[in-house]
Amino acid sequence: MDPESPRPGLAELFAGFFAAGLSGFGGVLPFARRIMVERRGWLTGAEFADLFSLCQFLPGPNVVNLAAAFGARQRGPKGAVVAIAGLLAAPVVIVIALGAVYERIGGIPLVHHALLGLAAGAAGLFAAAALRIAWPVLHRPARAAIVGLAFILFGVLHLALPVVIGIATPLSVLLAWRFRA
Repeated sequence: MDPESPRPGLAELFAGFFAAGLSGFGGVLPFARRIMVERRGWLTGAEFADLFSLCQFLPGPNVVNLAAAFGARQRGPKGAVVAIAGLLAAPVVIVIALGAVYERIGGIPLVHHALLGLAAGAAGLFAAAALRIAWPVLHRPARAAIVGLAFILFGVLHLALPVVIGIATPLSVLLAWRFRA
């Protein structure tokens, strides 16, 4: 983290992650990045990408891991709990309420088609977030090669994630050492 970046307090952590959780339908990551990098300046784009990369290796939802890791880094265990609570508070209440509504009207064709439209929008948000997160990495050929390899192994060849990690990690370390990437 940049020494001049603001160090958020517990209330700011809760509010920032609450806003991200409240904003994200189908994916909170783009909103978490926007809040943490662009609006609040808590991290640079590269720092966000590094922290998010670490969180992808941990079990559980990536964005929850991100909230926990960032909160813990800023304010210790209380920061982790507060960031996770902020992230999950609104979605939990909304999902319970929507589940009750869906139980009553889910069989209506118009509702079904509306949900398909929401799914398409969520896919677009995910693609945009992936490009923003990858952008700091892609301008260096060695790093871009690892991204491409991981995409082919996982996305095209459908290898299991542990296999992809087992292949990509040693190669990325070798390339980083060789090219000082």
